[in-house]
Amino acid sequence: MSKDLLTLTFLGNKIDMQNTFYKYFGRLPLSLMLALIGTQLHAKEVVATKNLVSISDAWVRPTNPGQEVGAAYMTFLSKQDMTLVSIESSATDSVEIHNMTMENGVMKMRMMENLALKAGEPYKLAPGGFHLMLFDLKKPLAVGEQVRFTLHFKSTAKSNAKSNVTIKNHKNKSSDLTQTINVMVQAPPENTAH
Repeated sequence: MSKDLLTLTFLGNKIDMQNTFYKYFGRLPLSLMLALIGTQLHAKEVVATKNLVSISDAWVRPTNPGQEVGAAYMTFLSKQDMTLVSIESSATDSVEIHNMTMENGVMKMRMMENLALKAGEPYKLAPGGFHLMLFDLKKPLAVGEQVRFTLHFKSTAKSNAKSNVTIKNHKNKSSDLTQTINVMVQAPPENTAH
């Protein structure tokens, strides 16, 4: 068996192959493989441009056995004006956006229908402020577990172009963008108010 190598360059990357592979398997399978790799690279680039909202610092507070309510926190940064219109989760069928405020020395919490995000401004969901409430948990949330969230956003940017894609979610609200993330259940980060 020959040890000669055939060097190909594809999208700036060198691919070294043994001449014997090329001889026995021919050009067609190689062409198909390179075409598929190119398609996957292009698809990744297209998906990345659709990530209009980046999500960071996401965590879910662990719960005790028997506790039926949990909370999730994260930071949103949107490339354009968007509104978070609904959330789904693997941990529960009921997720609500809540806000906590202090009024006359009394902590008050209220449910919000949606959460407006302004382009380029980080929006932090944190203990003592805005957060996601998880009701009727399917099971206690233990440290180290992952909870999946599907977030539905609606564009509020004024545009002459009309979107061809509208997604109907479980609350019959339309959304322009849906993002799914996995979030770790963990104790509050050190610099977070409890």
